[in-house]
Amino acid sequence: MSDIAGPSVLFVCVHNAGRSQMAAAYLTHLAGDRVEVRSAGSAPAETVNPAVVEAMAEVGIDISAESPKVLTVDAVRASDVVITMGCGDTCPVFPGKKYLDWKLDDPAGQGVGAVRPIRDEIERRVRGLIAEFDV
Repeated sequence: MSDIAGPSVLFVCVHNAGRSQMAAAYLTHLAGDRVEVRSAGSAPAETVNPAVVEAMAEVGIDISAESPKVLTVDAVRASDVVITMGCGDTCPVFPGKKYLDWKLDDPAGQGVGAVRPIRDEIERRVRGLIAEFDV
């Protein structure tokens, strides 16, 4: 783990428009600069899911300016922890990294009512991750 800013975490899902965006936003919001946060998708969408933006706004986190990013080998290499969310076999694997796979429903095509429980589960898992890092 890096001594400069604490651990670095990469959240990956297919479109980088929902789950990984929420997880990255929660980790940034809750841990601040104690953790370096990235998110990416194996096949990024054009925009972040509007229902996801709305669900995060309900809890005071604005992700309206975020945009989906493509998953790169460099992003994986630069991260201490890689958390996949339905990414499948498209995520590159490097020795010495910690990999976690969070099984979460995909908010794609869902309304804000269906996104809320996914958002709340992501918050719970991110809080657990922060406790594990002890940052």
